[in-house]
Amino acid sequence: MCGIAGLFAKSPAVERELGARLADMLEQLADRGPDSAGVALYRDPVGPGATKLSLLRSGPGAGDWAALARRLGGATVLADHGDHAILRVDGDAAAARAWLSEHALDVSVIAAGTAIELHKRTGRPNVLLDGCGIRAMSATHGLGHTRMATESRVTTAGSHPFSTGEDLCLVHNGSLSNHNRLRRELRRRGIRFATDNDSEVAAGYLTWRLLEGDTLAQALEASLSDLDGFFTFAVATRDGFAVLRDPIACKPAVMAETDAWVAMASEYRAIATLPGAERARVWEPEPARVYSFDRQGVTA
Repeated sequence: MCGIAGLFAKSPAVERELGARLADMLEQLADRGPDSAGVALYRDPVGPGATKLSLLRSGPGAGDWAALARRLGGATVLADHGDHAILRVDGDAAAARAWLSEHALDVSVIAAGTAIELHKRTGRPNVLLDGCGIRAMSATHGLGHTRMATESRVTTAGSHPFSTGEDLCLVHNGSLSNHNRLRRELRRRGIRFATDNDSEVAAGYLTWRLLEGDTLAQALEASLSDLDGFFTFAVATRDGFAVLRDPIACKPAVMAETDAWVAMASEYRAIATLPGAERARVWEPEPARVYSFDRQGVTA
């Protein structure tokens, strides 16, 4: 079942309150997925030569993120939420991953890039939204997900969004039937996976296509033939996000746009929480059509 939401700010006023607005949307979708929730926000980009890491601790206890940051070449803790944290490190993500894999076995990188910050927890959305202060965060755009687990057990690591490439993440409502075969193929191509979730395979597939030189729109178009199943995808990059439904489009989705924002959600009641929603242009995304959002507006 699951619920997905995406919000793209077209004005500074919406950017300042994007965390609060996305949180309102996600709470409306809680009944579609009470098992876990996640939010990816694109905010406060780090400068050249630096990387922002979203880290998740799998072992018992919250741990000392400040101590880990000092060991990790003098990294800076940007946010400490106990079970997960956002760090700024000098250098690239690959070097940080290599160090963590040797010196901090209970810590995993759930997102990396210049702007992305990824937060997720088990439980209903308010557990995450209130516990991590999502409402107070500004951002240019973001994605959210509420999960009803059907294909894998309920864990924080298995919660959406999934990020498999720098500044790229995906949320998914649906199910893929060929994810095990595709996971094996993508591993041979150097794509890493941390869970058995089929949605992480979809994210990994898009990462591989982007590394091969595709645009995001081209990668999504290719997924229509390479991914077998039914799905609604919302995919974010540093520059914006895109939406795609499979050719059958049996999973619900609605989109809306005003002069101040562009939004998508599994149900209109989530969009109805946004300011000016009553005046928005509202439509149902067509099957097998890519909708992308950036500073130039909506393209297909």
